[in-house]
Amino acid sequence: MGQCVTKCKNPTSSLGSKSGDKESASKSHKRVESTSGGVHKEDSSAPSSKSASELLNGTKALEVTVETPVISSAMREPCKDEGLDGEGLSMMRIEELFAHYKDELEDAILEEGMERFCNDLCVDPAEFRVLVLAWKFQAATMCKFTRKEFVEGCKAIRADSIEGICSRFPCLLLEAQGEENFKDLYRFTFQFGLDADEGQRSLQRDIAIALWRLVFTQDTPEILERWLDFLAENPSGVRGISRDTWNMFLNFTQAIGPDLSNYSEDEAWPSLFDTFVEWELERRKREEEAALGVTKEEEGGRTETDCPATDRLETEGSRGSQTWGGH
Repeated sequence: MGQCVTKCKNPTSSLGSKSGDKESASKSHKRVESTSGGVHKEDSSAPSSKSASELLNGTKALEVTVETPVISSAMREPCKDEGLDGEGLSMMRIEELFAHYKDELEDAILEEGMERFCNDLCVDPAEFRVLVLAWKFQAATMCKFTRKEFVEGCKAIRADSIEGICSRFPCLLLEAQGEENFKDLYRFTFQFGLDADEGQRSLQRDIAIALWRLVFTQDTPEILERWLDFLAENPSGVRGISRDTWNMFLNFTQAIGPDLSNYSEDEAWPSLFDTFVEWELERRKREEEAALGVTKEEEGGRTETDCPATDRLETEGSRGSQTWGGH
């Protein structure tokens, strides 16, 4: 960072020459010419003139000290060297922040640096706030921020420090709740989960399940857990989730009710959704039948419990009849 305080020159050397001239002038005006022999004698007032010169020097030095105050760095105007923009954001601090976490060999923040970065932010690398931050940084890959992504991302959220980023989280979470913003975040999440180095075009099933659960953190659809259970059980042998399936699932959660009653196979849904709806309706049917079976068993149990009491009453009644008949 460049120096912004201009150092003042020491004025003592210039004061020395000025006081010398004044002392000579004082002596020349204090000499008295003798009338008898033209012999000049120095006036007895010369010592007092010298004292006046010293006082003058002291007074002048005091004036210079007062007129040249030291400028505090805390009160000075920001320097252009700091790279501040119109709103006080420091580009230099952003660059320094990136350098603190970047890899030693690659010009990017990688897994180890990302872990330290998240620790300093007091967030879990696998939580929703980190996903939102990656979205604002437009990160191309998980566990990695390039220099451009980090710098442009910090500029986008108007933060140049750890404290500044932390203070922006509430606003970022609120921003992500907007319909269009969430749609953008949702589509970003698919690309974010791909392994760019491997040239992947579809998400691995386990990765997709984790990302679906993560991206719906703030607003979870009722059908989500059933969908994830379906993928985990994997009755159709799904190996990966395509971009089209990922994008259409958001439409599915918005258009189809939790009871699936308005789902139609005639509409242009991915075939995986047809399988899911069939699987889910069959699962619900089994649950209903199981619940009905339990109910019937409970009713049957109560009937069987009541029967012995009735038999005992009938037996006792017959015995009584025999006894009275005997009399």
